[in-house]
Amino acid sequence: MNDSPASSPAIEVKNLVKAFGTFYALRNLSLQIAAGECVAIFGPNGAGKTTFLRLLSAISRPTSGEIFINGQSLSEAALSIYRQLGVIGHQSFLYEDLTAEENLLFYARLYDVPRPSNRIDEVLSEVGLRERAKDRVRTFSRGMQQRLTIARAMLHHPSLLFLDEPYTGLDQHAASRLTSWLSQLRSERRTILLVTHDLEQGLMLADRVVIFLRGQLAWEKPAGEIDRHAWRRLYFDLIAGAEPRHGGEA
Repeated sequence: MNDSPASSPAIEVKNLVKAFGTFYALRNLSLQIAAGECVAIFGPNGAGKTTFLRLLSAISRPTSGEIFINGQSLSEAALSIYRQLGVIGHQSFLYEDLTAEENLLFYARLYDVPRPSNRIDEVLSEVGLRERAKDRVRTFSRGMQQRLTIARAMLHHPSLLFLDEPYTGLDQHAASRLTSWLSQLRSERRTILLVTHDLEQGLMLADRVVIFLRGQLAWEKPAGEIDRHAWRRLYFDLIAGAEPRHGGEA
């Protein structure tokens, strides 16, 4: 359960800018996300979605603007904030020469997870990798590595989850497991940011939908107020006028 004060958003960004030379991936973006809210972020490639999650995860720094996580400034309390986050991104942050178990033990120590052996066994079971605990990650398929990345992200019971295309590489069974896990986390009122190109899946999981275009927040609406039959057409009509962008992240 997220224990952030009800009066304080779990995530608040103010006038966020990220420039790569003369290319602006984010332009004065402001957004608030309530504690326990699941928000799906959509947008075409180059809209700034991945850049946004990288900034929130303290993997990258903004050019200007402010980020607050559970009322704390990310620029002033990055280490303590990072311990509250579970991140699934384009990079797995796994060590291929270590076993699945050794990878999770490394992160368990990093996050001061109590009774790490028990917790590692739990998460490996949840992602269907318990029988491969002693195998080196370099022997894993892309889908298995993604499942281990999910186990790493949930290891320390994070209150906030940032998920960038988490279904990539998963087979149907593993994708179903992930959906069940996300549904469970939603029921626990954890705060979730989900970047996805799967319009139907994102809408199904989210409390609110936001769309990024050209590095800005272009549209948002509670998921329950969106006509699911018209949703795909609405989305593509909205982005149809977006100019192609080059040189930045998704």
